[in-house]
Amino acid sequence: MDMTTCCAPKDGTAAPTIDADELAMLCKALAHPARVQLLNYLSAYGACYFGSLADVLPLAASTISQHVSVLKQAGLIIGSADEQRVCYCVNTDRLAQLKQMIGSL
Repeated sequence: MDMTTCCAPKDGTAAPTIDADELAMLCKALAHPARVQLLNYLSAYGACYFGSLADVLPLAASTISQHVSVLKQAGLIIGSADEQRVCYCVNTDRLAQLKQMIGSL
């Protein structure tokens, strides 16, 4: 395969510096379709109580809880508790950071 027909070489522009470990961790958090669906739902809906997330996906509450934990650990969603429930929403700053990192590739 001739590289000149595939893509032209860039003119010495240095690759942007990214935190590869951080980007890989965020991508890993989104590596399951259920987590992508949960993040997409929360992005569109705004905020949601945990019990309502069971209506989003046909999964057991314990499975949804595991997926929520992964998204929380990555910082993509945040939760706030009231007296008896936890409400989740997207961490828009963290999501913007992810988008910027991917855009830098």
